[in-house]
Amino acid sequence: MPGSLEPLDLGVQIPYHFRCPISLELMCDPVTVSTGQTYDRASIESWVATGNTTCPVTRSPLTDFTLIPNHTLRRLIQEWCVANRSFGVQRIPTPKQPADPAMVRSLLSQASSMTIAPQSRLSALRRLRGLARDSDKNRAVISAFDVRGILLNVVFSNAMDSDLSHEALALLVMFPLAESDCALVAAEPARVAYLARMLFHSSIEVRVNSAALVEIVVAGTRTPELRSQISNVDDIFEGVIEILRNPISYPRALKVGIKALFALCLVKQTRHKAVSAGAAETLIDRLADFEKCDAERALATIELLCRIPSGCSAFSSHALTVPLLVKIILKISDRATEYAAGALLSLCSSSEENQREAVAAGILTQLLLLVQSDCTDRAKRKAQLLLKLLRDSWPEDSIRNSDDFACSEVVVPF
Repeated sequence: MPGSLEPLDLGVQIPYHFRCPISLELMCDPVTVSTGQTYDRASIESWVATGNTTCPVTRSPLTDFTLIPNHTLRRLIQEWCVANRSFGVQRIPTPKQPADPAMVRSLLSQASSMTIAPQSRLSALRRLRGLARDSDKNRAVISAFDVRGILLNVVFSNAMDSDLSHEALALLVMFPLAESDCALVAAEPARVAYLARMLFHSSIEVRVNSAALVEIVVAGTRTPELRSQISNVDDIFEGVIEILRNPISYPRALKVGIKALFALCLVKQTRHKAVSAGAAETLIDRLADFEKCDAERALATIELLCRIPSGCSAFSSHALTVPLLVKIILKISDRATEYAAGALLSLCSSSEENQREAVAAGILTQLLLLVQSDCTDRAKRKAQLLLKLLRDSWPEDSIRNSDDFACSEVVVPF
């Protein structure tokens, strides 16, 4: 009831009929259901999504789940917000309406039609991409149609019309592909070669979208032969690694680039190509720029490449590799710790010089902390193996004079 509403801290009350009956908050996107009651869109959608089939206020069955925007009430709420600006009330933005299935079907039909002018097809694709950007719900509506098949056909059948192909590619990477879709791309060398060429396009967006599709296809392909076929394509590693060298002012390049490189490096037979393309230097130079999840992938990629001799040699030749890995071994996450420890184990196993660098960088302290931490068992096993490997490289009094660790409690399999 109006009399029971709590006044805002700002010294102004929200009118009763402006509040959502479910959340009791100011409605941002009021919609009316089949019973005539009005709710905030997010609240009533959540109500229905949890299995409720009745109107929250009247308890009457909802015979139709269509939500009709209440434009009049929304305008009244916006006017009230403007009138109360002096109390700190901010005007609610005009909500973007969810995608209409009939409109989506029409736009997809236009985009895929060979009888329609290319500019009209391009316009349809751009409208679809705008809808997909707006919300997860819109992407779900678009996904309900054969959007992946349509877009794959547009991307690879219109390579000569670059604008059309590039716009379809930008929309396609916003949706996950089924394994059959990935196989359809991977099994056609001409399609993979086209994506590899697009990795060197003058537009950074086209390059990143191409790398994104490469990652989606490699990760979604279960056949080892097809995965190997993709990673064997000329210049594909060079193109992906070049994306990682872009300025950090375009963070999506780093995120997509490392996902693509990691996916490609999961193919054992072609890891040497990543090394030859300069992966080692690039990964070490950009390691500090990655966000947490991407840093984990970068370290996982470093560990994978350190498992081959050429990878170990390339990382060893970079002056910052060992000190950087020692420095961050405990700073990112448990997974990152495991990958960094694995990379250091490979590097130190390959070279006594790397062992000396690791000790000089303070690896003993890090490993003692690691084996006493709550990190993964695999990380601890790698740390113990490193401690054993580095035993002869420790300064004689390094442990005896340390008061910071209960070293006698550390079990190392010597």
